[in-house]
Amino acid sequence: MPSPREAPQSLQQKMDDVIEDVNKTIKRLLPETDLPEDRLYEAMRYGTLNGGKRLRPFLVIQSANLFNVDSKRARRVAAALEFVHCYSLIHDDLPAMDNADMRRGKASTHKAYDNATAILAGDALLTLAFEILSSPETHEDPRVRCELVASLAQAAGGQGMCGGQMLDLLGETEEFDLGTISRLQRMKTGRLMSFACESGAILGKSDGPHRKSLCNYAHDLGLAFQVTDDILDVEGNVIEMGKETGQDNEAGKATFVSTMGKEQAKMRAEMLVSQATRHLHVFGNRAETLKELAQYVLKRRA
Repeated sequence: MPSPREAPQSLQQKMDDVIEDVNKTIKRLLPETDLPEDRLYEAMRYGTLNGGKRLRPFLVIQSANLFNVDSKRARRVAAALEFVHCYSLIHDDLPAMDNADMRRGKASTHKAYDNATAILAGDALLTLAFEILSSPETHEDPRVRCELVASLAQAAGGQGMCGGQMLDLLGETEEFDLGTISRLQRMKTGRLMSFACESGAILGKSDGPHRKSLCNYAHDLGLAFQVTDDILDVEGNVIEMGKETGQDNEAGKATFVSTMGKEQAKMRAEMLVSQATRHLHVFGNRAETLKELAQYVLKRRA
């Protein structure tokens, strides 16, 4: 019988380890200063270190592990991606967007500081992400760095997250069919998850079927994540979610739940998770953690 020390880590333990490691990296990249503009950095730290599951960094770390990538390099990419994700949350919460008072169980950044500081904090996090990816400290090969920068830019820009957010805003006043909702969520949520998975292959200089399989996995996982998010917006509560629920319905947004109904949405999430795990067969047992993560996305309560 293996001793407790030799027992394999649970998924939650692995996720907790990534949270700890990535938070340490974030703190190193956002040090405290005594400069007059430190209020900006305070807001950046507040918007990134106030909790969160670090799901996207976890995907970066796990995909990098598949290609035996140096852990320090993977953590830097993971932090850069989390900066982009957190910038989007800071801006999403602004009065001009979702006008949310809470994020991760605490006051949203514009409530803790002010609107102007929140805008600047988001802008600074976005630009810092690309500074990190372009640094030789992330990878000595300039071609790898350029590919990381280009891939994240595409995932975060008009053809990705920002374009998806525009569709999300239009959805408050326009009727969307299921295809448009799926495209919206692929852009808004799925593209950053695709980058998270693909970045490990980029760091490992891998191409071909392994990289394609990770992209397909991320595509289905991202949609499954959004479907469960729509369900939790109906079923969840403020304490579990750490933010207001029912906002999509109040805003009249088209979601998977509003279009398909809750039960059909749950069935779709299960189908997407099943598809996601099948994409990983090329990695054999080495991708077990990513398969476990897909089940976690399906069953999560926050």
